[in-house]
Amino acid sequence: MIYDGHAYIFPDMKGDGGFNDRDEFQRHLQLAIATHFMPVWRTRDRAEADNSGLLDPTMPRGFGALRDADFRATQFGRFEWTVDGEDYFKQYMPPSVVDMEFTADDLIAEMDYAEVDRALLHRTPYLGIGNDLVADAVRAHPDRIQALAHVPEWKIAPEPDWAIAEIDHAIIELGLHGLQMLPDHMALYGQSTAWDAEALTPFWDHFATLGVPLFVTPGYTSLARTGSGAGMDLSEFETVSRFVERYPDVQLVLTHGLSWRSFADENGIDVPDAVYDALPIDNPNFHVQLLFAIFFGGMYDYPMPQIKPALEKAVERLEADRLMWGTDIPMVMRFQTYRQSLDSLRLNLDFLDQADIDLICGGNTARLMGVG
Repeated sequence: MIYDGHAYIFPDMKGDGGFNDRDEFQRHLQLAIATHFMPVWRTRDRAEADNSGLLDPTMPRGFGALRDADFRATQFGRFEWTVDGEDYFKQYMPPSVVDMEFTADDLIAEMDYAEVDRALLHRTPYLGIGNDLVADAVRAHPDRIQALAHVPEWKIAPEPDWAIAEIDHAIIELGLHGLQMLPDHMALYGQSTAWDAEALTPFWDHFATLGVPLFVTPGYTSLARTGSGAGMDLSEFETVSRFVERYPDVQLVLTHGLSWRSFADENGIDVPDAVYDALPIDNPNFHVQLLFAIFFGGMYDYPMPQIKPALEKAVERLEADRLMWGTDIPMVMRFQTYRQSLDSLRLNLDFLDQADIDLICGGNTARLMGVG
């Protein structure tokens, strides 16, 4: 089975994204686009520019750093803004996202063409909140799509009873298949990103009884940057280790992988042993996603042979049965076709036998999600 462990659908980015307040959604969206590594272009001549029109680079990442720039979703995967009468844009999504939405039917069409059997829908507030959209997708395509629930992270500590009711509704009533946790969003609302803190214990104690996996996304800064990793903060990985020890019945997946871009240059990726050592790599309940095409498709030419040493080390440290292919579709298609995002991984796994390649490309995710 070919199972994409990291896919998205989302509503029209020009709308409210499921938020009660459209402005709140647009703040999430502007911050995400402003801090993403895709380049900025001046509209009139496509000269390269920077993100400073969208946010103050001297301020910490947060809503307070955003600048009033008439930020807007337009068409063809583009976001635009205006500074001193000059228009700028960032091509965050591929041009095929014509109307700035990506539906379940869009995803199924891509899956059919790339010969992908199943996909797991992930969640992030800047692509919309609320669980009904993904639940509708699962109901429409029960043999092709599974989906993660999302509970706004910034509401869990101050409103624990509401948060527990929300996750119960998503898992028990809507039939969703796991939970997506993005700790960075707590900081946007003035909270600590320590997602295993005492204030969240009632929620996690209850979640552990539901029998579904937890997918935790590393901080956006570590996902976005490129560099030596010097001075890296391993605290979020140490939190993962504490969590799996505290909740031995919960399967935990680290989405996106090991902050690969933090340890990359034009020649390849060198993840220090300290990163692996900070994680619970010996715990069978810990899993890691492999999303190389979304991070390096614009940095390395297909089929990206530079990623192979990092794959070899990941297999050495975790073994093949806890690594999971994912893509970030539709965003990955700004670099590679959907099929190429699978093939670029398979071609670089040629040091493994076919059985292990099959596990990474879908078998592991299928087993975790109860369909393998």
